[in-house]
Amino acid sequence: MDPLLWSPETNGFRRFTAESLAAIEQRIAERKKRQNKDKEESQDAEEEKLTPQLDLKTCKKLPSLYGDLPEDLIGEPLEDFDPYYSDHKTFMVLNKRRTIFRFTAMPALFILGPFNPVRKAAIKILTHS
Repeated sequence: MDPLLWSPETNGFRRFTAESLAAIEQRIAERKKRQNKDKEESQDAEEEKLTPQLDLKTCKKLPSLYGDLPEDLIGEPLEDFDPYYSDHKTFMVLNKRRTIFRFTAMPALFILGPFNPVRKAAIKILTHS
């Protein structure tokens, strides 16, 4: 594809930021409100449940459908592509071989948040090929 027609912003690779985490928490709160409202209205209504996409499983290679991974995003926390994880507090990290790693955004050891430099360094070491 012609790089002049393909802008780098359209590739879908977005860094996982504090705003991303806030958006996930908002989606979780909306889902809980919707579930409570649905319980009040109807007890036997079946929910449409998402399942993780098979091509985006952890420890698998990212399909080429998603395009080239920019060099500056290798080993960096990214927002998840899979709609199943849109309301889970998780982020993904890709290494040079485009292998998918998923991590929770909950504080590690109850003190190291997802944006802590020590935790970021540990994730880079873990995902380094």
